Amino acid sequence: MPELPEVETVRRGLEKSILNKKITEVIIKRKNVVKEPGVGQFKKGLIGKKVKGIIRRAKLIIIKLENNKYLIIHLRIAGWLEYGKQMEKARVVFKLSNEKYLNYMDQRLLGELRLRNSYEDLNFIKTLGPEPFDINSKQFQEIITKRKTNIKTLLLNQKVIAGIGNIYAQEALFLSGIDPQRPAYSLSNKEAGSLLKKIILVLKEGIKYGGSSVDTYRNIEGSKGGMEKRLKVYGRENEPCFSCGKAIAKIALAGRGTCFCAYCQK
Repeated sequence: MPELPEVETVRRGLEKSILNKKITEVIIKRKNVVKEPGVGQFKKGLIGKKVKGIIRRAKLIIIKLENNKYLIIHLRIAGWLEYGKQMEKARVVFKLSNEKYLNYMDQRLLGELRLRNSYEDLNFIKTLGPEPFDINSKQFQEIITKRKTNIKTLLLNQKVIAGIGNIYAQEALFLSGIDPQRPAYSLSNKEAGSLLKKIILVLKEGIKYGGSSVDTYRNIEGSKGGMEKRLKVYGRENEPCFSCGKAIAKIALAGRGTCFCAYCQK
């Protein structure tokens, strides 16, 4: 699933490519990805409208249009956006005034497209917690020290902290030397402060290298990200730890695969 760095990479790409362009045509090949309004109103509300801004909120892409409407795109597990020529396998295609196309790609049809007058009143957004970039060490400590759940699962809870996913949670915990199975409340203030710094570090690194293409994720040019080559634990089960050389272990936490070093993470 695209996480904060992947979605931010998409946002920046869109900002460079489609800002101030008009949507001249909307081609909907799979109606079920359009969640609101109906397909007819969805097209009518988009055609002829100029793109005025690109916003990211957690893992959502929000395209602001000149009529004060918002095209909200939730990529979910396997969605991505590709800019340029029209793609045959696209689920929804937006033709732009520069004769280029923005293709919504989604093999599993799990993503969601919405056109709304406001994005802030969307239930998903109203329940989001703060993003790691928007809190300080003390606030982070207050968030986690009252929680009994394991720290890895807590980091994935978008209602607690928004934007972190399975990849970057594992990476931040490894860099912090914290066992993902530990109850959140067991972290000392020093450990919590270190963890927040590492979360921010790996998220910024993910953005710098264009995200992690460990599944279907692509940037808007259709290229893979470069961050997966720099991952320390994610997807490295039984491979040697970069710090101690012992084999990386893999367990399941809340139904999600979790790689970590049992020797370096305590």
